[in-house]
Formats: sequence, structure tokens, C-alpha cells
Amino acid sequence: MAILLPVSAFAQLASPVAPGAQGSAAPVTGTPQIAVPQAEIVPYRPQTIEAAPVEAAAVPEPEAKAPLSAPRPPSEYERFVSQVAGKPLRRFGTELLLPEAKGFAVPPVAAVPADYRLNPGDELVLGLTGSVQASGLRLTIDPEGRIFIPRVGAIRVGGVRYGDVHAVIERQVARQYRGFTLEIAVGKLRGVTVYVTGFAARPGAYNVGSLSTLVNAVLAAGGPSEGGSFRSIQLRRNGKLISDFDLYDLLLRGDRSGDAVLQNGDVLFIAPAGDQVAVIGSVNREAIFEIAPNETVSDALLYAGGISTVADGTRLMMLDSLARSATGWTEVSAADARVRKAQRGDVLRVLSNVDLARPLGQQSVLVTISGEVAKPGRYYFKPGTSMAEVVAAAGGLTSHAFPYASVITRESVKRQQRESFDRAIDDVELQLTAQPATSVNRAQLIQPSNLALVDSIVDQLRKREPTGRLVFDLPVDAPSLPADLILENNDTIHVPARPVTVGVFGAVPSPASFVYRAGSTIGDYVTSAGGVQKLGDKKEVFVVRANGTVLSDGKRVLRAPALPGDLIYVPIEANRGEFWARLRDITGTLFGGLVGAASIASIVR
Repeated sequence: MAILLPVSAFAQLASPVAPGAQGSAAPVTGTPQIAVPQAEIVPYRPQTIEAAPVEAAAVPEPEAKAPLSAPRPPSEYERFVSQVAGKPLRRFGTELLLPEAKGFAVPPVAAVPADYRLNPGDELVLGLTGSVQASGLRLTIDPEGRIFIPRVGAIRVGGVRYGDVHAVIERQVARQYRGFTLEIAVGKLRGVTVYVTGFAARPGAYNVGSLSTLVNAVLAAGGPSEGGSFRSIQLRRNGKLISDFDLYDLLLRGDRSGDAVLQNGDVLFIAPAGDQVAVIGSVNREAIFEIAPNETVSDALLYAGGISTVADGTRLMMLDSLARSATGWTEVSAADARVRKAQRGDVLRVLSNVDLARPLGQQSVLVTISGEVAKPGRYYFKPGTSMAEVVAAAGGLTSHAFPYASVITRESVKRQQRESFDRAIDDVELQLTAQPATSVNRAQLIQPSNLALVDSIVDQLRKREPTGRLVFDLPVDAPSLPADLILENNDTIHVPARPVTVGVFGAVPSPASFVYRAGSTIGDYVTSAGGVQKLGDKKEVFVVRANGTVLSDGKRVLRAPALPGDLIYVPIEANRGEFWARLRDITGTLFGGLVGAASIASIVR
């Protein structure tokens, strides 16, 4: 059965294609055709939030820093301790406040920690992708702690932790849009204002970086003053104590757990300095330390880094600078130091084991032996080693060895000679300087030329260095070194070959070294050199033997037998005026004739 449709309904089902558009199909005659207009398809576009034009940002003021100033003068206690120690000593931590110290400034590229709380003036950079898009949206927190995002509205972020601000902003954007991704970064930090009070070098208000900590602000204020404490720096926020920081925790143990990040309006109070003690001597860090209540002597030693490697760890010396007792320096054992409380003004000295004269039986021995031995070299020996053992270890003496002229030097002897020599030179200088004032020829001797000669003589004497040689009166034909001599550490032994000459020098026409002739006398060799000149002094001729001894007994020296290696010296006549006679007497008395005569001869010549 046919179904009849209304025209309007049929028009809705008719093809919108115009007649003839479908090939050769014949049009249906008698049926009305209605065309349906083609709809325009508009693609989906997400909302875009345009960033507001960025005005030229004002250059922020630099973070407040302590102006460089001259180092602070030492306190009365520092001067006293420096005098006791014999060198300048300051309070521990003072090096942080010196002009050349770099301090603990926050790096300009420091990462913002998650617990940082945002402040007015800080700038956030937002990025949105997805259903809503924004790129490089820079938003500054206003004085009321808000930021304004176009198409979203105002969002309060002041005081919010940086680690939580993403969730806060995401929650507000989600009220308007779905299907987006949010990225947040800090563009710049404005800084915070804090107040440093108490015993600070320069108390006042300081504008510091937003990531600055308690230590940064204290250094910006110049650190604790002379009467300020390094052990108690209090951080107060809204009337509550947030941290009581001990700078020793940072400086001695590297502990920053109490070094809190500052917030706007924080107050720092530097407490007055506590009791102080000084630790000097054989420790790893000599300084003056501030001690907390009930801390012991051992605690003070720990602040000094403990005792050094060469310290005597069994005892230390303590001085009560406040004279609470009349004993002066007292000895404290290691056990007592652990329980004895440190007191204000104490000076602790840790003794050293270095440079102590040990018994020979406790000294390890390093000996250097050279010359006419089978195996020259350096040898280690046990304490108490004798010369015979050393020579045996070196393979014994060669057939050319001349033990009589062996040179044995020792460090302890050299030190003793240096001390005696310095005292002798001081006496020479005093006597030569005073001699013109006590002489009958005072006007003549006080001439500038004579005074200049005195200075020249003293200068030349001071330039002489002792050798530390041990002189042994061995027979000239001795077959060996002194076998029973106990050697010390760093002794040196040189065994020369038998010399074949005798030297003649000084006031002779032809100074030279002559071949040794058995049976010849000292006078024979002086004659071989041309005899004594008119300026020479026969009565003061002296001979330095190869073993280091000196023969100087007037004219009888010329009749003494000569020995291999002798050095014969004929000095210039010194009795040519009261000044030179006096000089000869003084130097001859102090130095046995050898140094005195040689010095006068070298100066006159």
C-alpha cells in the first residue's frame, strides 16, 4: 500500500544535490526539489591568555653587604694571650669578619628551596598548555600577596611555600578550564628586610636576598662586635624564638641545621659574649674560644682541633690569667682535663715532644758515612749504635784511609757552638765599642774610621758558621776511628785519603802547598815559602792540624814537627797601635787565637 508524505517531510529526505549533478539519471518529473544549504565547519580553538606588556623592570638594589673596613684592634685579653704565646692570636671566628674574607653570600643562581615562602614583590613565571594556553606569563605578587591571571582572576599566594604554590594556582585555574598543564618558576626575588640587633658590629635594618639565611644577615651587619657572642644568635619571628644558632656548629662541625632562611620582618639578636679561654701550643688551631656553661678543658681542646701529631697528650699546662690562685702555671693530666670545667680567662698550653733531648738509648740513628770506606752511603741503625758498628756496616776502611783527619759532625754540637759563638761575638762587640772610651788615646781611637772597622770586624765574625765538628786527639798513625763513640741521629762521617801536602799561607813571600816530607818541622815549610815577611808576626804563627786541632804556642811552633795535611798560617803583626793590640787580645782570648788572628789578618790585608 502506498504511503503519502507531506511535501515538507519529503524535502527533508531529498538529496541536496542539484538536478543533473548525478550523471544521466533522468529527473523525476512532477516532483518538487528543495536544496539544503551546506553547513560551515569551524575548528576548535583553546582559550589563549595573552601576557600583559612587560614594563622595563627597575634594577633592584643590591643586597646589603658589610662595608670593608680595617681589622678590629685586638681586645685586652687578645693582647695578653698574644704576649704569652709570643705571636698574635685572635678570637676564633674573627677571620670571617676580615676585609679579605669572602663571607657566605648566597650565589646569584641559587635554587629556590621548596620551603621558601613567597613575599610581595617576588615574580612568578607561568606557562599553560592544553585547553588554555599562556607562555611566559610574568606575574608580580602585589603588596596584599596576590597575583592576577587574566580570564582567571586574583589568586592569593603571599606566604605560601614555593613547593605548594603550584597546587594553589592549579586549583584556581581548574575552576575555569579543564584539560591543561601548568608550569611555574620564580622569575626574580625582591628580597626581605630584617633587623639585626644586640651586640652586632653595625646593628640596624638590612635588605638581604630572599634566600638569605641567618648567617648572611649577621655578616651583612659586620658580625658580632668585640663584646658579641659567636655562640648565641637568636632569630625571632612575630615575637617567637625560631632558632638560637651557634656559629661554632657551622665553623667547627659544618652543621647548618639551625641556620634558618629569613623572612620579611625577622629580628636577629646577637647575645653578649660568654666566657673565653685561650688554647696555645701544640694544637691544630691556636686561638681564643668562647665556652658554653659547664664545658670542660677537653671541650676547649676539641675547639682547637685537638692536639697535634707531635704533642704530649698525657698532660698540659694551665695559666689562670685572673690570678684566682697564686700558683701560676699548673700541670693538668689528660684525665683531669675531661672533668675539670674551663674557667674564664684560662690559658691552656699543650706541650710538644719535638726537639726534646732524648737519651741516646732511645734515639733512632741515621748516619751518613763517606770517603775512604768500602760502601759509602746512609745507614739506619738502632739506638746506641757505636762507631765500630757503623764502619763495619760500610764495609770497613780502605787502604788509603787517614782516620786521623776524619771529619765527624753532629747537629747537637753545631747548636751548642752557635749559641757560644753568638755570646762570644756579643762580648767582642761590647769590648771593642767600649775600648776607645776607656783608652788614653781616646780622641784618636774614636775616629769614624776606627768605629767603622769595629763594625766590619763584628759583621765578619757574625757571618762565620760553626761546623759542629767533633775533634778527636787520635795518633797520626791511628788505624781506625774511635770505636766506642756512640752516634746520634743525623751524624755525618767523612774519612779522607791520606794527604801528601803541607800548606803555608799568610805573611810569606810565596804562599803554597808543599809536598810532605817526613821529619820536617813547621819552620822548614815556612822557610820553603820564603820565610816570614817584615809585616809578619813570628810569635803568632799557628797551625791547623788535619784533625781540627790548633797548634799556637809562639816561636816553639816553628820547631814542632809537621804532619800530613797541616795548614800553617803566618799572621800580620797586630801590635801596631793600642787599638789593634787591644783587638788582638780580645779576639785571642775569646777564640783561642785562631779566629781572632785570622780575622785581623783578613781585615788589614
